[in-house]
Amino acid sequence: MEQLLNKYNLILLLFIILTVILFISLIIQKFKFNSMIKSIRADAIKRSRAVIGGQISEQVAPFLPDFPCDAADVKFIGKPVDFIGFVGLSKTDKVDEIVFIEVKTGDSKLSDREKEVKRAVEEKRVRYVQYTRRC
Repeated sequence: MEQLLNKYNLILLLFIILTVILFISLIIQKFKFNSMIKSIRADAIKRSRAVIGGQISEQVAPFLPDFPCDAADVKFIGKPVDFIGFVGLSKTDKVDEIVFIEVKTGDSKLSDREKEVKRAVEEKRVRYVQYTRRC
């Protein structure tokens, strides 16, 4: 009878130890998960601030001294380029040059689409189309 009690005590002790280990591992996982969530949220906030900062820079850029066109000569498009400039239009009513302008801040790079637009302009794959709709 005493041996049987010792076996049950041993099984109970093992069960308690395994339960404690499982409980501790769950607590550790919860801390890791919470830490990961905080890191993801911080990264999302950082990226969001960068996007907002970029959007503000885009809107303010034409009024900065080193902008390539007079602010009155540019039209905001947003995508796939930020602005199209019609150099000279506001002062002489004649267009001396049409300029595609992409505003970048910090270390940001051109997207693949922006590179494609740049390449098309550089290769002079640009044309003017008049669309007239008849009703």
